[in-house]
Order: sequence, then structure tokens, then C-alpha cells
Amino acid sequence: MTMASRTREFTGWHMLAIMVAFFSVIITVNLTMAYMARSSWTGLVAENTHIASREFNAKAAEGRAQAALGWTSEFSVTEGKVRYKLTDKAGNVVMAKRATASFRRPAYEAEDQDVVLTSQADGWLVSPVALRDGIWSVEISAEVGLAHPYRDMRRLTLRDGLPQ
Repeated sequence: MTMASRTREFTGWHMLAIMVAFFSVIITVNLTMAYMARSSWTGLVAENTHIASREFNAKAAEGRAQAALGWTSEFSVTEGKVRYKLTDKAGNVVMAKRATASFRRPAYEAEDQDVVLTSQADGWLVSPVALRDGIWSVEISAEVGLAHPYRDMRRLTLRDGLPQ
């Protein structure tokens, strides 16, 4: 019998090595997924859902009252600036005392930002903003002398720095 023809025997140590390698991969994947889940978006939409549900009807009433005003708005994000303007039914500019624009990623909190819009003489509210490409939810809240701030929600998609 020559050395080349000798076959190796499958032993318990081989099986142990295979089992340890298999479960090491499974445990590593599970730990990686758990870390990624904990370090990314929590999925939390409301701090306290009970309070949020109680406030829903009041917010809906505010929205109906705001819609009844018949105001229109213009919104743009270009050249690193956000611009916003409100006009009433007659086409007159509604001057805002102050306004903020909250930019939120739909499923990722790390890039969320709030910018304070500065009122210009022509009625536009303007502020510099640095946004990466992708999908954004924008909520503009303007103090215009009403009982509640005027709220406007927008969905924005940027590609190469330009709205799509």
C-alpha cells in the first residue's frame, strides 16, 4: 500500500469542526443583524401613541380650517436654498412672521434637519439648506397670525441636487 492511496477517515473531530463553523456563521450573522437593527431607524413615529391618537381629531379640524382659507403655496429647493411663499385666495402674498422647514428622511433619522426660513420683502421665505439626493418629507410650519401655525407637507425627491 502506497502513501497516495491511503484515504482519510471522517472522525468526530471533523464533524465537530463542521458544526462549530456552521453555528459560528449563524451567530455572526445574527449578531450583525441585531447590531444593524439597533443602530438604524427605530421605526418610532410617535413617542406616545395614546396621546397622538387623542390629538388626531384636533389636528384634523385644524387641517380643515386651513383648507377652508383657500391659500396656495409655492415651494422649491434649488441651488442650496429652500424657498417658500403663501398666497391667499385673491392672489395676495401672505406675510409670515417666521417659519421653519423640517426635512425628514422617511426611514432614516440621521440626516433629518430643521431650518429657519427668513422672510424677504417680496414675501418669499428663504434659507440655505444642504440636502443629499433621495426622498425627503418636508413639513413647513409658518406663523401667519392664525390661532395655529399654517402647516404644509411636501414630498421631495432630489437627484443630482435637483427636484424630480
